[in-house]
Formats: sequence, C-alpha cells, structure tokens
Amino acid sequence: MKSFRLCLGLLLSASWVSYGAAQPAVVFDMGGKFDGSFNEGVFNGVERYREESGVQYLEFEVTQENQREEALRIMAESGGNPILGIGFAQADAVTAVAQDHPDLVFGIVDAVVDLPNVRSFIFKEQEGSFLVGLLAGMKSETNTISFVGGMDIPLIRKFECGYRQGAAYANPEIAVIANYTGNDASAWSNPTRGYELAVGQFEQGSDIVFAAAGSTGFGVLQAADDQGLLSIGVDSNQNHLHPGSVLTSMLKRVDVAAYSFFTAGVEGFEASAIPLGLAEDGVGYALDEHNAELISAEMIAAAEAAREAIVAGDIQVHDYTSDNSCPL
Repeated sequence: MKSFRLCLGLLLSASWVSYGAAQPAVVFDMGGKFDGSFNEGVFNGVERYREESGVQYLEFEVTQENQREEALRIMAESGGNPILGIGFAQADAVTAVAQDHPDLVFGIVDAVVDLPNVRSFIFKEQEGSFLVGLLAGMKSETNTISFVGGMDIPLIRKFECGYRQGAAYANPEIAVIANYTGNDASAWSNPTRGYELAVGQFEQGSDIVFAAAGSTGFGVLQAADDQGLLSIGVDSNQNHLHPGSVLTSMLKRVDVAAYSFFTAGVEGFEASAIPLGLAEDGVGYALDEHNAELISAEMIAAAEAAREAIVAGDIQVHDYTSDNSCPL
C-alpha cells in the first residue's frame, strides 16, 4: 500500500505543481479509461471538459479493488475538487472519503451516496435496453436472441430485464437466452469467456446477442462477427468495432454525467441523486453509417414511438433493482 500511495502521490504532486490550484479529479474503475465502454465514456466526458475549459484534471485508473479508497484520499489531499468516483464499486470508498472531507465536493456514477457533499448519477439502463431489445425482436429471424452480462449483479440484471421487455413488446414469441461471465470484478475483462458464451448461445438458435459486460463484450461482438450474426454493443457507441455486424449499441451517457459534474464545479453545490433516462437523453441507441443498412425505417419508427411512449409514461419499463424481478 505504501508503494501505491507513493507512486500516486508523486503523480498527483506533479500535476499540482504544474497548475497550482484546485483541480477536478476522476478515479476510473477496473477496466481503465480505454475499455471501449463504460470508463471510456467517462473519459470522453472529462476530455470534453478539458478541451472546452482549458482546465486540466487529475486522474487515476484502478487496477486492484483495494486501490479505490486510497486513490480518492490522495486526490482529496492533493487539491482535487470536485472529485468523481466511477462505478457502483466505489460507493463505500466515496462515502468514507467524503465524510472525512466535508469541505470538498464528490460525485459518483452508478450508485447513490446520501451525504451533503456528494452528487450521485444513476441511469435508467432499462429504458435504453428496452429500445435495443425492441430492435432485436424486430430483426431476429430465428425468434431467439441472447444476452451476455458481465458481473452478475442487479445493475446488469437491469439491462437484461429491459432488453427482455423490449423484445417481447416487439415480438411476443421471442425467446431470450442469458448468461453471465462471473461474480467478481474479473467478469468485466474476460473477452475469451464472452466469446465462448456467445458461441454457445448461437448454437442454441440465437441470431442477435446483447453484451453488457465491459471489455468482456469485445469477445461477444467478435463471436457474432465471426459467425455472420449480429451483436449489440453497450455504454459507448461500439458500432464501428464490427461495421455491418453490430446491430446497434445501447448508449449510456456517462460522458454527460462526467462533463456536467466537472462543469458545475463547487460553487453553489447541492447534493442530489440525478436520474438519467430517455427523457434526459441519458440513455438511447446508436445509429450511424456503420449500422445504417441493418436497421430499417420501420424499425426506427417503432423505436422512436416506444421512446415517446416511455417518456410519456404510456409504457412502463420495469426496473429490476426496485424488487429484483423481471415481469414481462
């Protein structure tokens, strides 16, 4: 722990000497800022802030679970303010450090920390997943689609449940196969296992697979491309990874959360839990030149009609985390 603290302290000290004032800070979680998915979305948001404001930010990429709290503490001691923790797994660490530094502002993505100096960003993943499920239900030629989740936790079950609901809304006869890659943090970074699970699902008749598994999803998308079938990306727009094979990507706009948190700064801060769903443009699905030939005008019209109905409250998409169930 001492060597970790020394290395991180030297890194942050160099930044502090260079800029000489309080700086925004971000602690990325397991997988790193170039994971092509969740963390990278955050990175895009803080980079947008840096480019527009000219203000540099402190950063650290967690590679071991025991680093989270220490990284946040060193950020707080090195002039970081506001400080953003990424991912539900940082909830305990943010709680502990925010309590010890009540004069600083903290934020967290994907968890709620109920403290007067913490802003929490939570997403309605089920709403975006409903839309990609609807598209999959309309596109499937086998009446069977599938889902590969990363760590088997309620947050990822929320993706699966929304996906199931959207698919059933489009096609009541649809079947959905679901598998998870594990029960610990390694589940987010095992593309080989993701590949194997997807192939197994294809052998059971699935022709479209939705991956909500961090960098494990790279293996899922690769398997679909190799099999001449379709995949659905997650968090960031992953359509470009396998053009013509990725049906769409379920967008989770963590970039918006990170950018807005840094932009708001510390003046006039108010603690709050901010939900981001379709109405707030916090989730959605990706359309671009890489999947234009895969999604018909009819599919887009159906997805947009469902979006409007969800925002209006005419379609209720169940949140798995509310009671750990998935009624269809």
